[in-house]
Order: sequence, then C-alpha cells, then structure tokens
Amino acid sequence: MPDFAQQRRMMVDGQLRTYDVTDPSLIAAMGSVPREFFVADPATAYSDRSVFMAGGGQRRMMTPMVFARLVQAAAPTAGDTVLVVGAGAGYGATVLARLAAHVVALESDAALASAATRTLAVSGAQNVTVVQGPLAAGHAARAPYGVILVEGAIEIEPADLLKQLAPGGRLACVMGRGRAGRAVIYSRNGDVVGQRSITEAAAPLLPGFAAEAAFVF
Repeated sequence: MPDFAQQRRMMVDGQLRTYDVTDPSLIAAMGSVPREFFVADPATAYSDRSVFMAGGGQRRMMTPMVFARLVQAAAPTAGDTVLVVGAGAGYGATVLARLAAHVVALESDAALASAATRTLAVSGAQNVTVVQGPLAAGHAARAPYGVILVEGAIEIEPADLLKQLAPGGRLACVMGRGRAGRAVIYSRNGDVVGQRSITEAAAPLLPGFAAEAAFVF
C-alpha cells in the first residue's frame, strides 16, 4: 500500500519549498490534507503534473506548486471568507478551510460538486459550503470575499468575480493558456482594482473563461 504520508512530505520538500513556497501555515495545511482523496487515481495524487479529479469527467487539478504559489500570494487570513472558483472535488477548498474562517466552494459541474461534498465530509472540513453554478458569475450571495481563488487558468478578465472582492480583497488566478500563462493577483483598494504578475505558471483552462476565437481572414 502506498505511503501517502511520505509522499506528502516529499511533495512539500520537493515541489513547494524549492519553489519559494515559504508560508508555514500553508505548508502545514498542504502537508496534512490527504490529496489522494481528491484525485481519480490515488497513485497520481502527489505528481508534479496536472492530474484528473475524483468525480469522473476530464477536469484536471492544478499542480501543487502552482496552487501553493497562488494561495501564498493571496495571503488568506483566519478572518477571511474565501471563494474558490472551479473547486472541483474540493482539494483547494479543504486546504483553505484550514487557513480561513469560511470557504465557499463554487463548482459548475454537478458530478464534481457531489464529489466535493463527499470528500469534504471525509476530510473533516466543516467550514466549507459547496455551491453549484456558473464559475464566471461567482457567488454574490456570500460576497464580499477577502480572497477569491480561481482554481485554473482563465483567458478573460474575471469582471464579475472582481466585483465580489471586499475592500482590501485579493483574487488569485492563472491568466493565459499553456506556456503563455502567468500567476496573477488582483487587489481591491476602494473602487480601484490593481493587478500584478507573480510568476510564469500553467494550469488547466476553466469552463466559462475561454476567450472568444478571433476571426481570421
């Protein structure tokens, strides 16, 4: 039987610490959440590649390193309410539940939302609410959010999500597809939303965030 606890330690040491993930609370959370609960094939749980989520379908998770860099840059606090967009089977929501006051896990796919409800119950995360709906629309009913984490790549500005940020709130995402992608943080200061790039990053494109195809003559 695989030693998943050992694999988690190797993930932390080999994929997080070596890529400038230094926040001790985040490292502790990712070192304790059983990632194997949330993937289609437990043998792939601690790979440094995007792997298929539990719940069926073709959706893939972000790599641990990209996920960790986004969360670290968003800097969730113990008092924050967090919105996870594209929550999938619930891994990111479970990690963030250990760092924030409450997490809203938004998923558009019914099978994945059901999987998230099951895995969150098994993992013991009691401060997470799973909701189903279009990802790009966010979840205004629980807004404003101190942190919004988009668990995947987007090609268009997340306009509706930015409206749901609290003053001082941060939105973390990967902007762009494939090798053109960059980890980006949006921050709200009053009515002004600023943006800064963190690092190059690649993540699976989320439904509802693809750019319209340009017409070529």
